[in-house]
Amino acid sequence: MAAPMPGLTVRPMTFEEVRDLAVPWAASEGWNPGLNDAAVFYATDPQGFFVAENQGQALGCISAVNYGDVYCFLGFFLVRADMRGRGIGMAMSQAALAHAGQRIMGLDGVVAQQDNYRSAGFEPAFKSVRYARPGGGDEPGGAMELATLPWEMVLAYDLAHFPAPRHEFLRAWLAMPGATALGMMDSGELAGYGVIRPCQEGYKIGPLFAAGAEEARILYLALASRAQGATVYLDAPHNNPAAVELARELGMEPVFETARMYKNGEPQWLADEVFGITTFELG
Repeated sequence: MAAPMPGLTVRPMTFEEVRDLAVPWAASEGWNPGLNDAAVFYATDPQGFFVAENQGQALGCISAVNYGDVYCFLGFFLVRADMRGRGIGMAMSQAALAHAGQRIMGLDGVVAQQDNYRSAGFEPAFKSVRYARPGGGDEPGGAMELATLPWEMVLAYDLAHFPAPRHEFLRAWLAMPGATALGMMDSGELAGYGVIRPCQEGYKIGPLFAAGAEEARILYLALASRAQGATVYLDAPHNNPAAVELARELGMEPVFETARMYKNGEPQWLADEVFGITTFELG
C-alpha cells in the first residue's frame, strides 16, 4: 500500500463541501444519490465527513457517520480517478476509523473495493443488490401516511430494524423535500413502513421494513405509485430471501451490487423484516 503523498491533509468537510463535492462525486460514480440527501446526511453527524486535499485541491472524500456510542457507518469513499494509488484512500480511512473509535463499523462496499476492506479488518456479512423497475401503477389499499402515526411508535419500530437509535436522522429523512413515507398497521401495531425519495435518476425506496412479504409488497406498490413515469430503485439485502423473492416477483432487474461488511463485531436486527435498506451511504 502506498504511503500518503507529501503535503496531503485530511480534514472535516463543511456542509457545502458535502453538498457540492461528495454528492456530485458519488453521482459521477453511478451511485445515484438523492436530490436532498446532503442536508440529512450532514446533520446526522457533522463531524463525520472528511476531505483529502493537497495545495487546496480536493482529492478524495469519505464519511464515517456515528450513531450514538455503539455503531458507525462508512460511506462516500471516493478518490479522484487521476490520484488513485498515492495513499490518499489510506489517509482518509485512518481519519474515518479514528472518528469511529471502537464502535461496530458497517459499510456497503462495491465489488472492486471489497478486498481492500478485508485487509482493513472488515468481514463480509451479506450481499445487497440494487434492483430497478418502472414506477407508477395504481396505489393499493392498506398503506397510510406515516406522519399520522405516533412518533414514538415509528422510532421503536425503526430501532428493531436498524443497529442503533437514529432519531435525528429519521426525523429529517421522513421530512425530506420530495419524499413520501407510508406505513401499515395491524391490530394496533406498526407492521411496516417505507420511504421513497427523488434521486439524480428516478426514485429510491429505502428503507422498506415490513412484518412479511405481503406487507412489503403493498408498501412497495403504494410508494412506487408516487413515481409515475420514472424508474424506481430498491436496495434489497440478500440475507433476507423474501426481499430477493419480492424483487423477482415485481419484475425488478439487478443493476448494482455491494457487500455489507462489518468491523468490531456484527450488529443484530430483524433481518427477515428488512426488504430494502435505507441507503448505501449511511446504512
